[in-house]
Amino acid sequence: MSRTNIKLVSKKNPSSNSLACWLLIVLFSGAVALAELTPSAMTRLNDLGPENAKLERRVGLWDVTETVWASPGAAPVTTSGFVAERTMMGQLFQEFVRPLSDTSHKEIKRTELLSFNRVEGRWEYVSFDTRAPVGLMTAWSSSPGDGATIDLVFAPFAFVGTGTEVTGQMLRMEQVIKYQDADHDVKDQYFTMADGTGTRWLAHRYTYARRLKTP
Repeated sequence: MSRTNIKLVSKKNPSSNSLACWLLIVLFSGAVALAELTPSAMTRLNDLGPENAKLERRVGLWDVTETVWASPGAAPVTTSGFVAERTMMGQLFQEFVRPLSDTSHKEIKRTELLSFNRVEGRWEYVSFDTRAPVGLMTAWSSSPGDGATIDLVFAPFAFVGTGTEVTGQMLRMEQVIKYQDADHDVKDQYFTMADGTGTRWLAHRYTYARRLKTP
């Protein structure tokens, strides 16, 4: 019965069929256009995003001063004359620390990669320091942070020791990066040795001051 009714209506109102077809074409075209304008999740999440965009603003040359506390309660030892060259590679914020006098980049002491993983919603970090045989040091955050501070917890790694023999003592490290203002950063590294005491102390501090706006 329903099919008969449809045919009868179609014969009596041919213009209604045309209107219906026109509406379908318009709606379909709009849906296709909307799909073409909306980028894929892959494309959207491969953009810098607000977190990595803040890192991009810190690209350039920065003067670096390092302060070391070799053990809990030890006197600080400060070394200056370093420069950090900061660049962006896609979403990765790269940092190379070298002596200021080394313009040929042959004496890079430390390199770092930092990026906010927009899929996982956390910071990821890896560094390598030529001055200590500790290999690649990897770390992650547990949250995006407040925009001015990044808290990173490293995977435990073995510390060679300070004597003539390899001790292989395990070490836990945490790093707090603080963006004080547009031209000043502080990077604090806290150590906890696997020695049964659970003592946590500030072992390294890197202070940064912008030298140039671009490398």
